[in-house]
Amino acid sequence: MIIIMSGNFAEHLMERAEKRRVMEKGAFLFHEGDEVQSVFIVEEGVVELTRPQLDGTAITLQRATDLTILAEASVYSRVYHCDAVASMPALVSQLSRSAFLANLKKDQHFSELWSVHLAKEVQSARYRSEILTKKTVRERLDAWLAFVDHDMPAKGCWKNVAEQLGVSPEAFYREMARRNA
Repeated sequence: MIIIMSGNFAEHLMERAEKRRVMEKGAFLFHEGDEVQSVFIVEEGVVELTRPQLDGTAITLQRATDLTILAEASVYSRVYHCDAVASMPALVSQLSRSAFLANLKKDQHFSELWSVHLAKEVQSARYRSEILTKKTVRERLDAWLAFVDHDMPAKGCWKNVAEQLGVSPEAFYREMARRNA
């Protein structure tokens, strides 16, 4: 059976959302160790999943932007294993975890759409891992641009691209200068 998915699974979740929340930059949606009670959809803006490291730095595990489900693997956990913080103002919808799980049990189409979404997320994570195996900034940027036909973002967003590529902003800027020469 071929599943035809109209739009994005996040749109299907938003139709069932129970609450909406406006977040200012720097506001936390949840903290590491909080009990998982909801499934969140970033409607607009940016919310990042970050995990603090022993050396005091934090690693960004997900950068959820418009129409992105945040921390979907947490649906199957008791507690969150990272923090969720708005890195830009954001509008977030939420559906209780219990309602989400009930929808999975009673609605086969919903379950199939969820499975397709999770499969795409696994594929995306694997591709991001592949990008990070590339040795040079040039190779990483070329692979990133090829991934789902990315366009080069505006200059003010280059630091975010550098973060996704796992390179310093300075190394990324040097590569962009070479490309623009």
